[in-house]
Amino acid sequence: MAAASNFRELEATNRRETVILTAVFILLFGALGFGLDFAARDLYLDNGHLAGFPALTIAALVFGSIQSLVSFYGGSSLVLLSVHARPLTADTPKHQIVLDVINEIAIAARMPAPKPYLMDDPSPNAFATGRDPAHSVICVTQGLVDNMDREELQGVIGHEMSHVADYDIRTMMMIAVMVGGIAMLSDFVYRWMFFGGFGGRGRDRNDRDGNAAALITIAVVILAAVAPIFSQLLAMAVSRQREYLADASSVEFTRNPRALLRALQHIARIESPLKAGTAGTAHLFIVNPREGLKDDNEGFFANLFSSHPPLQKRIERLQAMLGAAGAATMAAEAARGATSGTS
Repeated sequence: MAAASNFRELEATNRRETVILTAVFILLFGALGFGLDFAARDLYLDNGHLAGFPALTIAALVFGSIQSLVSFYGGSSLVLLSVHARPLTADTPKHQIVLDVINEIAIAARMPAPKPYLMDDPSPNAFATGRDPAHSVICVTQGLVDNMDREELQGVIGHEMSHVADYDIRTMMMIAVMVGGIAMLSDFVYRWMFFGGFGGRGRDRNDRDGNAAALITIAVVILAAVAPIFSQLLAMAVSRQREYLADASSVEFTRNPRALLRALQHIARIESPLKAGTAGTAHLFIVNPREGLKDDNEGFFANLFSSHPPLQKRIERLQAMLGAAGAATMAAEAARGATSGTS
């Protein structure tokens, strides 16, 4: 009952965070549109008062709202399309094992089994996406299927099932799609600037109003440069916070801390980037898909620009959990021995 309560609390927290993150992204869209209105002279200052019609601001807000709806209802399909994933079928014994493990972990988690997908990539990796457990997907790479044994697959699938159970998939899926939208709008700002969109029509204004409008134009150019970076850092920060929790929840689902520990150690030895890894989807995967793990350190800036916490640190935490589980088992066995000795 306590576990169910914790999952309900996590679901409520992630619902709130999804709303907040969506609002932040829409505000970024609106800010870029507001600046574009000044740049295009649709908005202007007249004797210190704002005048004109904010056509581009409205267009940007509408675009951001549509982007959020697309993210919510169709984000998983867009993510799967971007990584060239296809439905996973039982066409080989190894693929059948993956399907069996997904069903087993779903039963253990008391959730509907996510739809299985496969990426034809030799790098061992996996991710989960969707808007809720009833519309969830778990995607594994061919490299994961080929390199992991059943126990290791259980650890990885348990980790991804945790993201499904606590609704991480919704937050991370929406971030993945909306980060792309911010990048696209920022690119539009720069194209507008370079192709003459920042001149043109305007009205006669006094020097003070003209200077203020110029400052706003400069501000939107800076915002266009910073917004994609900010949104990417936001996605990475949210992802890092959730990986440790998903590691722990994998142990809860599999009742085996050794499973995910062995899988992460195995992945660390291979150190191969994913061919279809992109900046917008990197935070979805169980390990960073865009680079090898040789630079996996814990420096401030290294972590700031990483979509995942250091893999070695995750391994150490699982080792500590395995040690604690072993100590608990020994204590239980000792207690049973003492009880049988006195009877």
